[in-house]
Amino acid sequence: MSLSSASIQEDESLQQELHQDGRRLTPQRKRVLELFERRGSGCHLSAEEVHQQLVELDLKVSLATVYRTLRLLADMGFLQELELTEGGRRFELAVADHRDHHHVVCIRCGRTEEFESQPVLEAGAQAAKGFGFKLIESSLNVRAICPDCQS
Repeated sequence: MSLSSASIQEDESLQQELHQDGRRLTPQRKRVLELFERRGSGCHLSAEEVHQQLVELDLKVSLATVYRTLRLLADMGFLQELELTEGGRRFELAVADHRDHHHVVCIRCGRTEEFESQPVLEAGAQAAKGFGFKLIESSLNVRAICPDCQS
C-alpha cells in the first residue's frame, strides 16, 4: 500500500471515528496527523515541537489546539503517548506492527531513542502472567543522559 493510499484510508478512518463521536475532521486535526505521517514511526514529538513545525509550514494553529488535538488523536489510537517522568509528554504515530518497543529518554533535553528487546518483552509477559494479568502491551522507558547533555 502506498503512503498516499494509506494516508487516505487513515483520513477516512479518522473522519468516521470523529463523526461517531459528534466531532469533525478539522483542518488542524488533519494537519497534526499528516505531520506525524510524514515523519513516520519512531518520531517522538512534544506538543511544542508539533506546534513549531506547523508554524514553520505557515499553518495557523494555536498551541492550545495542538495540545487538545494530540490528546484526542492519542485517545482514538492514531498516536501513542509517551509520558516522561519529568512531566513532559511526547507523541508518536501508532503503528500496529511497532507497539512493543522501548525508549531511552534523556532527562535533560528529552531526546528519545527507540529500541527493541525480546528479554524485556518476555519479562513483562512473565510478570503479567505471575500476577494473573492479561498482557496488553509492554513498554520500558529508560531514563538517561544523552551524549550531547553529558558534555
